[in-house]
Amino acid sequence: MKIVLAGGTGQVGRLLARAFTASGDDVVILTRDPTKPVPHGRPVDWNGENLGPWATEIDGADVVVGLAGRSVNCRYNATNRSAIKASRQRSVRAIGAAIQSASRPPSVWLQASTATIYRHTYGPANDELTGVIGGNETDAPDTWNFSIDVATSWERELDSLGDLPGTRTVLLRSAMTMSPDRAGVFDTLRRLVRLGLGGTIGDGRQYVSWIHEADFVASLRWIIAHQQLSGAVNIASPHPVPNREFMQSLRAAEGIPFGLPAFGIILETGAWLMQTESELILKSRRVVPTRLVESGFRFQFPNWPEAANDLCERSREKNQ
Repeated sequence: MKIVLAGGTGQVGRLLARAFTASGDDVVILTRDPTKPVPHGRPVDWNGENLGPWATEIDGADVVVGLAGRSVNCRYNATNRSAIKASRQRSVRAIGAAIQSASRPPSVWLQASTATIYRHTYGPANDELTGVIGGNETDAPDTWNFSIDVATSWERELDSLGDLPGTRTVLLRSAMTMSPDRAGVFDTLRRLVRLGLGGTIGDGRQYVSWIHEADFVASLRWIIAHQQLSGAVNIASPHPVPNREFMQSLRAAEGIPFGLPAFGIILETGAWLMQTESELILKSRRVVPTRLVESGFRFQFPNWPEAANDLCERSREKNQ
């Protein structure tokens, strides 16, 4: 297949490019810096906002994966909030315009969204059928409501394009993708564990929704192959776990018996020093992939302890 990854230089884009090129697919990476070497795929210049020569890559492609957007791993000040939201809306608009102008539009457009779109909950899990989209939760910090606003505005941008003849559209409501790649979320958590800082975060009750990289790639391949899947699809393990259990399993996989907990002012100070937001780790994201499971998809790593063991072992091998 010919697969176009729009904004494919981040962690998720890199692992998808690696997997698809290994299968013999022609991978095009739309990037703002095409002079920067990419280990897998062919870089093509785009600005993420307007039609340009890059649009010819979408004409005749089999699959487009929209991943572009300013990283949310930052402080949510006014400048960053504007960039986070606008970069997502504009990139969706640009991809949509390219598909609408194509003489041979792609068969499927997989557009990134986020599992953060659902409300904070310790109760029943959120799925695509009965899950509750978050809103102005009065008992939640402003940063939590902002992340939901980003997610809903992102999805509305795709919905506003209406029907795209010949192109099936899918919203990937993805949980955190765990891979041993440098600077990814798993790599960061593992380093904290190795430093003795991998204890319970907050009260430890908040659920962590996650997905192993192998299942992330396999789920996208499954969606591409199964035309009945369109609209919102949760991309997450069927077994989210509370943070306390999540960190315990990660410490066990790494062979570290103890980790300092982080809560209150210590947690907020740490987030400020790392120039990120505590919302990324305190919000209870309890999300399950009902549509994937009901369509017949089977997870290689449905449970976190086994996934953590695999990821830690591969991380150690990469560093030998």
